[in-house]
Amino acid sequence: MSDRPKTPLLDQITRPADLKGLTDTQLALVAHELRQETISAVSVTGGHLGAGLGVVELTTALHAVFDTPRDKVIWDVSHQCYPHKILTGRRDRIRTLRMKDGLSGFTKRSESPYDPFGAAHSSTSISAALGFAVARDLGGVIPEGNGDAIAVIGDGSMSAGMAFEAMNNAGHLGKRLFVILNDNEMSIAPPVGALSSYLSRLYAGEPFQELKAAAKGAVSLLPEPFREGAKRAKDMLKGMAVGGTMFEALGFSYLGPIDGHDMDQLLPVLRTVKARATGPILIHVLTKKGKGYGPAERARDKGHATAKFDMVTGEQKKAPSNAPSYTSVFGNTLVKLAAKDDKICAVTAAMPDGTGLNLMAERYPSRTFDVGIAEQHGVTFSAALAAGGMKPFCAMYSTFLQRGYDQVVHDVAIQRLPVRFAIDRAGLVGADGATHAGSFDIGFMSNLPGMVVMAAADEAELAHMVATAAAHNDGPIAFRYPRGEGEGVEMPETPEVLEIGKGRMIQAGKRVALLSFGTRLGEVRKAAEALAAKGITPTIADARFAKPLDRGLILQLAADHEALITIEEGAVGGFGSHVAQLLAEEGVFDSGLKFRSMVLPDTFIDQASPADMYEIAAMNAPQIEAKVLEVLDVATIGEKRA
Repeated sequence: MSDRPKTPLLDQITRPADLKGLTDTQLALVAHELRQETISAVSVTGGHLGAGLGVVELTTALHAVFDTPRDKVIWDVSHQCYPHKILTGRRDRIRTLRMKDGLSGFTKRSESPYDPFGAAHSSTSISAALGFAVARDLGGVIPEGNGDAIAVIGDGSMSAGMAFEAMNNAGHLGKRLFVILNDNEMSIAPPVGALSSYLSRLYAGEPFQELKAAAKGAVSLLPEPFREGAKRAKDMLKGMAVGGTMFEALGFSYLGPIDGHDMDQLLPVLRTVKARATGPILIHVLTKKGKGYGPAERARDKGHATAKFDMVTGEQKKAPSNAPSYTSVFGNTLVKLAAKDDKICAVTAAMPDGTGLNLMAERYPSRTFDVGIAEQHGVTFSAALAAGGMKPFCAMYSTFLQRGYDQVVHDVAIQRLPVRFAIDRAGLVGADGATHAGSFDIGFMSNLPGMVVMAAADEAELAHMVATAAAHNDGPIAFRYPRGEGEGVEMPETPEVLEIGKGRMIQAGKRVALLSFGTRLGEVRKAAEALAAKGITPTIADARFAKPLDRGLILQLAADHEALITIEEGAVGGFGSHVAQLLAEEGVFDSGLKFRSMVLPDTFIDQASPADMYEIAAMNAPQIEAKVLEVLDVATIGEKRA
């Protein structure tokens, strides 16, 4: 296409092996063209831009030096994998990123042998790389071969405990293993904690001096802003011998920092360590997120996640909003409540903007805590805040809360501490696919004794649930809500505190009752309109609570109707399963009630638009209508099915 950048060298690269015959000067040109192609592709698809732009040179150098796919390059989180995909035979599909039946926005084993290990959550890469290294040494056999293992992990991801667990184990085992610390001082949110301060001070001393010489990596040659970072790094930690860095204490040889955008440094270093390393080695690479694209470099999040955009101006092409997002409703409601109650505080794990807590941080910074990529710590920290007399809101995406589940059980639920869990991105989320879907929280939260679990049907209900959580001091409470815009309903001036365990009637009808939990209520209403045209008027109710159940409402619906159908945006084992258990205990099925539960299917659904994903899950209005007709055994009004 005429609007695509001219990339004569990149056009010759169909697989990483094609890089082997190029000179270092040509490899630098490939990297330049790769950056332009990445910007062009993401302008069409939207997606994670800044992280990929920051590793263009590193990606090119890794594939030029190592022998992928025999050697395993494992990208932590893999937000940054678009340039990698372009170089590994997927350029012809790169403009299908994050689309239905297109390329995943993350590394994915089923997509390519060059993706040896899938990822979308942080801090898994070193564990995976160590596993490949041990499998190699034990004689593991896979089609593409078992060579070196290289983990590429960002400074933000390195703050998670799992990364250090892996490094400690790797240092103990002493296997040949490469960890590249991609230090851009900019994860999704500004990195927090002692590790970031440590990296700012860190500079290697004696070990591997000859490798540093091979890098042409003298500090004086580093361009800004890296020169200042290296200058700060000269301060060694007190009490440690020269070269005795934290990483070396864990058993790694340390090399760095080097300029991650200078191929004259990257290529010699990678070639040297590939030829000479015998045990685990950490290479500290300084990069700039969003590098080479002005709008990304200037953006607060450095172009972390972007909609489609104009390549020239960087202006994002977002559809006009008809309603506030659920996330903003949560954030704004919490700020209003915090203004009246100085015990309200908030905790998030490296996602202040994504969870709406940036609003709380701006207004009440002393009561807002970003713990970094550390969900386990965040949950236990919240538990102790509650034990200390505060009213913590622990705001995490459903898919990330999974990482702190043991702490939810052990530190919160067993001790019956009043932690308020704000569970964002509930249900199917669209372009990020299965790794980010909030499919399981209804089940894993409602199974816990003493846990209250709510789901908002619309943005007004969410405001009520935030207020309800703030007022609830008798144990833990959770409320879930999806990504994206609300339904456009009128918002309450003052949110009300809901009665715990009480649902609400939406519409009275006959024969069949539709009991919704969450935002499928809008689709239930549409299905009811279609059924009305066929002479069937269902009863509609909004459960509001999965735990405790509204026993009176459910038993009344069961008594007054031939059939009861529950609808939820979660997997089997959630709300519908709890309703079925209640009906069984009460002997309702003995009376002949027809009960069905519409849940997400027992499969992981790949990326697509949320509407398409729910179509695949058979949970949109037409499928709800079809389920009613099936359970009532009706083909058309007044006619039995054959």
